Amino acid sequence: MSHTTKQKSKLLARVRRLKGQIEAIERSLEAEAPCGEVLNLVASVRGAVSGLTAELIEDHIREHISNPDKDDDTDRAQGAAELIDVIRTYLK
Repeated sequence: MSHTTKQKSKLLARVRRLKGQIEAIERSLEAEAPCGEVLNLVASVRGAVSGLTAELIEDHIREHISNPDKDDDTDRAQGAAELIDVIRTYLK
């Protein structure tokens, strides 16, 4: 079973929140809201997309490459843990 299938409800909840944020941008543009307000909404969406991306990549690493918590190969486990940390930092 794929990690996206296992985490389906959690991932769909995040996507639905993103959809709501996108709709808020649309509403603010329709209402001719100040550009600062629109930019803040866009920044929120960007952060949410980055968070979703980081979660998907981390789950992919843990499922298909190496799960640092379970891998008996300590070098591979350490490399996977380091990669996950880099991804989390990069996508903040």
